[in-house]
Amino acid sequence: MNHHDLLSRFLFEEHSVRGEMVTLNKTYQAMLDGHDYPAPVQKLLGDLLTATCLLTATIKFEGDIAVQIQGDGPLSLAVINGNNHQDMRGVARVTGEITDKMTLKEMVGNGYLVITIMPSQGERYQGIVGLEHETVAECIEGYFMQSEQLPTRLFVHTGVYHGQPVTSGVLLQVLPASDASPDSFEHLAMLTHTMTADELFSLPVQEVLHRLYHEEDVRLFDATSVQFKCTCSRERCEASLATLPATEIDTILEEDGNIDMHCDYCGNHYIFDAIDIQQMRAHQKSESTH
Repeated sequence: MNHHDLLSRFLFEEHSVRGEMVTLNKTYQAMLDGHDYPAPVQKLLGDLLTATCLLTATIKFEGDIAVQIQGDGPLSLAVINGNNHQDMRGVARVTGEITDKMTLKEMVGNGYLVITIMPSQGERYQGIVGLEHETVAECIEGYFMQSEQLPTRLFVHTGVYHGQPVTSGVLLQVLPASDASPDSFEHLAMLTHTMTADELFSLPVQEVLHRLYHEEDVRLFDATSVQFKCTCSRERCEASLATLPATEIDTILEEDGNIDMHCDYCGNHYIFDAIDIQQMRAHQKSESTH
């Protein structure tokens, strides 16, 4: 599985269509570790993870991206956060009972998909689409048609391969301002649709491309590594504590003996006792006098 956790871009130069493919194992496993999500939630997070990787490669920007589904059902939130370096993390909030056979709509209820792009330079952008389709892939295709007017097809498979959780996907998109033929794009999409989940999970990208498009002229670019990376830190927790009233912090210390700050994404705990708080306040005081 050494081809896993790599994002590959390719181009059909004759058709003015670009593509991306990713298969994620370690990144996906790290996101599930420490969480006891029901099976349909695990699958949804896998679908969202793959979709976010492919989106990040499609939307040219430097900065952060968040792709989230939220609603009033037993799954109130599922979100993937990533950036242009393909550092990914994700979390879901389950507030009610979710059974194995539940569909996306049954889990989320009345909900929507939100794509937020936060570039390092420039303005924040947010796109919102209703959950009018059965899958994450179809919802994102709808987003591109609504906001970008770019024909886009997304193929996502999430499951288990050799006992390990795996999620994989292929994205095809007509290049902006191109004269790509709708028929040729549909032809490429139909070819892509023939690829099975097991083939995507098990084969390196070169072989997938050969099996799917051996009659096409495909240019493959260097792959990019994808990894699970959480942005939590003790320093960030201290910064959050600094915004709370001192009386509130003192009350928690008195009642619990320490302050336990838990990261929902990676499961890390950051513990602060009375001495830690005293040092933090002394540091803040010396900073403010300089």
